[in-house]
Amino acid sequence: MRWENLTAESGGHSRAADAALFGADAVVSRTFDTPEFRGITFHEVRARSIINRVPGASRMPFEWTVNPYRGCSHACVYCFARKTHSYLDLDTGLGFDSQIVVKVNAPDLLRRQLGSRRWLGDHIAMGTNVDCYQRAEGRYRLMPGILGALRDHANPFSILTKGTLILRDLDLLVQASEVTDVGISVSVGFTDPPLWRTVEPGTPSPERRLDVVRTLTEHGIGVGVLMAPVIPFLSDHPAQLRATVRAIAASGATSVTPLVLHLRPGAREWFMAWLGQHHPHLVRRYERLYAEGSYAPKWYQRRITRQVHDLAQEYGIGPARAGMPRRISEPAEAADSPVSEPTQLSLI
Repeated sequence: MRWENLTAESGGHSRAADAALFGADAVVSRTFDTPEFRGITFHEVRARSIINRVPGASRMPFEWTVNPYRGCSHACVYCFARKTHSYLDLDTGLGFDSQIVVKVNAPDLLRRQLGSRRWLGDHIAMGTNVDCYQRAEGRYRLMPGILGALRDHANPFSILTKGTLILRDLDLLVQASEVTDVGISVSVGFTDPPLWRTVEPGTPSPERRLDVVRTLTEHGIGVGVLMAPVIPFLSDHPAQLRATVRAIAASGATSVTPLVLHLRPGAREWFMAWLGQHHPHLVRRYERLYAEGSYAPKWYQRRITRQVHDLAQEYGIGPARAGMPRRISEPAEAADSPVSEPTQLSLI
């Protein structure tokens, strides 16, 4: 496992060992023989930087991210972040789902970096690489310290999650919203139970995620829903789109934003293997639809966006407007880089 290669540069293979964000001697690997963690190995590290800069060429509506974990037990077969595990010589398939890197010093490190004179109080996005409320958070409890630091420094932030564990930190979110801008987005791409069980096997059900939207809304925190991914030929039938938007509207979401499945290297291979096992009749259709690269054709994306926005208008919700809670339009694949250094290469 090439821990020394996880450096402040996204490529990570040419930096000196002392430039690594953490070294091999700082890694402690643990397993826990409990049902929720069976088969998962946690690699506890002490990071040297926790605020990561998004590359300037990125299309993201934010410049800085915090990612306390690498790898994700949600095990979404389409997850774009799978490629990042290859930088540690870890498998991007089952390894991504079961080999979780935990930055155990993230809360203390963030508090120190927020207090630095170099930090200007910019918006910080979380959940843009892997979910900060994945299963590991139930044991390591990094987010309460992270949210406390952001609250105490009145630093604006947003969170994108599929996890219901965010409700554990409801009081902290309310407190932070009283002193700074807080945006919460919940990811619900579809409401089809059989599809959810196979494509997002480690996540809470879509219904439970929409319960999160209801609860946060009841406590005065507006929540947008990222309807992602819309999966071609599996969740894009007009009746399926209608059912999903209707459920999102009923949850009290302030907005709904569709995002069609994209298949970047690392995720593409894993998803196509899953597709061949569960829906072999769709393999050739996917090869044609994604023949030009990682993204579905523009005509297809525009069609889905138009359908979802029309349904959202029908049910009384729509795209985010000025003054509404910040949403994440698409997950970022930002390199881990210290705030004191210029942007390096992108992982995109």
